[in-house]
Parts: sequence; structure tokens; C-alpha cells
Amino acid sequence: MADSFIITGQYVRIDQTPASIGARILARFIDLLLIIIYICAAITVVASLLEHLDFYSDNFFTAVFVIILLPVFFYTLLWETFNQGQTPGKKLLGTRVVMKNGSVPTLRAYLLRWLLMLVDFYMFYFIGVLAILLTRNHQRVGDLAAGTIVIKEKNYHKINVTLDEFYHLSADYHPVFPQAENLSLEQTGLITQTLFRYDAQRPQRIRELGDKVRKFLHINPQVHDEALLQTLVRDFQYYAMEEI
Repeated sequence: MADSFIITGQYVRIDQTPASIGARILARFIDLLLIIIYICAAITVVASLLEHLDFYSDNFFTAVFVIILLPVFFYTLLWETFNQGQTPGKKLLGTRVVMKNGSVPTLRAYLLRWLLMLVDFYMFYFIGVLAILLTRNHQRVGDLAAGTIVIKEKNYHKINVTLDEFYHLSADYHPVFPQAENLSLEQTGLITQTLFRYDAQRPQRIRELGDKVRKFLHINPQVHDEALLQTLVRDFQYYAMEEI
């Protein structure tokens, strides 16, 4: 299976292997199985409660019905939004939803994927399966609209550096921090992942990583943490190019 890759703004290549159609179907099957188990358990609990009630109205039945179905209706949206792109089925199959640039999807992207499930699952999943088979990155209609890809988790943010990615830096770029030459490829990859992971904890992670990098490289100038990390990635690439 061909890998999908993107070049980030810092000219770092992120390789991503799209999940196979078999893995996606099996993950969906697991999720449907969990939904069925939930519905059966909920009905059993409600039936048990009704045995102890002397009177209940049609409104009561309607309210119970809605309460049971709401988690089912929003199952995919809630799991992917609050579990970083993974439903339980995706978790078990080692797949994850990411943006095409490798970052964590936005709420808008998750919402688009969820809304277009109505299209993808039309005629017993025919439209979705057809789209996955015909697109390069195995994207269903919801993925195409949201700009997302379902990838193998083991390939998530795997960093590789190639000669072509340094072309933009080799002509007139001048490094700011000579200490960047002491960074390893893995450390630079960690910095890049931190910069491109957008969630509520991002500012704290960048601040903590900025402090650690300053101590490790003995950098004294008081530069903003995010600007420091971005500059170090560029400087590292410059020195790596010098060694090629």
C-alpha cells in the first residue's frame, strides 16, 4: 500500500500509511457490535425499571427512547472528537483519523465526517466503500469534505528527512542557533510533533518543551517558546544539509 506524505511548513516530511479498507470495515463492525450491546443493555435496564413503576405515560416512553438513542446517534462524533480521532473499533484496529497535514482534526472536520456518514453509508455502505477504493488516500466522501485521512496509528507522525526537503533552506538560509546541530533526528521530530499538535494542552506542552530545550542546548536569549522551537527545526535542517 502506497504511503501518503506531506511536507510541513518547516520542511519536515511526515509519512502516513492510509488504513486498508479491510481495517476500516472491521473497525466499523466492532463499533456497530458495541452499539448493539449498548442498546440491548439499555433496554434490559429500562425494562427492569418499568417492572417497579405503577404508571408511565407515552411521554415517558418517548423520553426514555430518546435518551437511549442519543449516544448511538452521536457515537462516532463523540468518540473521535474526545478520543483524538479514534472510536473503540479504530483503537482496536490501530487506526486513527488525522488531517491530511498530519495534525489533529478540528471540530469542524469531525462534524463534517459525521454528517456525511449519511452519504457514505447509503445503500449498505456502497458509496463510502466505492470512494475508499477509488481515492489515493482511501478517503470516503466525509474524509474528502473534511480533509481527513484514516491512517495506521503505528505510522502516525513518523518523521523522515530527505534531500529534497532541504532545498528551500540551502540557498540563503542562515542558522540562528548553532546549538541546533547537537539535536538528533528523533528530538527534532518530537519538537515538530509538539508544534503541529493542536489541542487544549498545546501551549503548556510548548512552554515545557521550550524550557527543556533551553537547558539542554544552553540557549540564553529570551525568545518566545514557539518561535524558538520553529527556529531550531530550521537550523537543524540547515546543519543536516551541510552533512549531506
